[in-house]
Amino acid sequence: MNEERRQHLLESRFTRPQAIVDAATSRELHEPLTDDARLLIVAADHAARGALDVGAIPNAMSNRYDMLDRLVTALAIPGVNGVLGTPDVIEDLLLLGALEQKLVFGSMNRGGLPGAVFEMDDRFTSFTAQSIVQSRLDGGKMLLRINLDDPGTANVLESCAHAVTQLAAEHRIAMIEPFMSSRVDGRIQHDLSTDAVMRSMGIASALGATSTHTWLKVPVVNDMERVAEATTMPLLLLGGPRNDRPDEMFEHWEKTLRLPGVRGLVVGRNLLYPSDDDVTTAVKTAVSLL
Repeated sequence: MNEERRQHLLESRFTRPQAIVDAATSRELHEPLTDDARLLIVAADHAARGALDVGAIPNAMSNRYDMLDRLVTALAIPGVNGVLGTPDVIEDLLLLGALEQKLVFGSMNRGGLPGAVFEMDDRFTSFTAQSIVQSRLDGGKMLLRINLDDPGTANVLESCAHAVTQLAAEHRIAMIEPFMSSRVDGRIQHDLSTDAVMRSMGIASALGATSTHTWLKVPVVNDMERVAEATTMPLLLLGGPRNDRPDEMFEHWEKTLRLPGVRGLVVGRNLLYPSDDDVTTAVKTAVSLL
């Protein structure tokens, strides 16, 4: 991130905010998807929940210029199809001209902050269906943590259902990331058993007045063959926390990507902040799996 680009971001946001709208309006969109398409989407919505750590490194994602530099590097590599982010990140990337011919997904509910007493309350505090349409994005992503012991889960289910309906009405993709979750010793934990993942998928698939534009973003767990059989909807694999055994991680991804219905990867920290800090090699390896 050279000084000229830094100044462009700072000055545009201070004196020319219309430049963001202009960049969104003039952006060249991604080509229509074909049946054999395999997608690599880079995720960059962690900071909105205050989740700045990467592995054992605290505040690794706190430097916005460094994060943007890593994102621009990743998005420039052939085979990377797009990005998932909150408005602040997406708008910075628009100003940097990094989203031409890319799929862009807006992260919608970031209100459940880690460690907060209200963590399970994943309120919609970011993109709305309307703003996704206005910004000419391809869809919206929502987190759905289902805690059967927390009455607030009902509100999250209802909010996600409304978002799915609104996005579908505008022919936009609703990317749902579901988990069966619980609070253990004050911390939220996801049940990553195969049965729990399939249960969460069944709940997420039925949200909204239609499922015509619903995609599911799921973790790689044991017995992914059963997971792939649990839905007819497009499946994207999430990267999860940084894995310091990248060869093992890539092997699991490669195997799962062969399954019917699995359409690609949505990965953040494992590509933007790999254990060896080599973003280009990590991203090219992920591309090769597709």
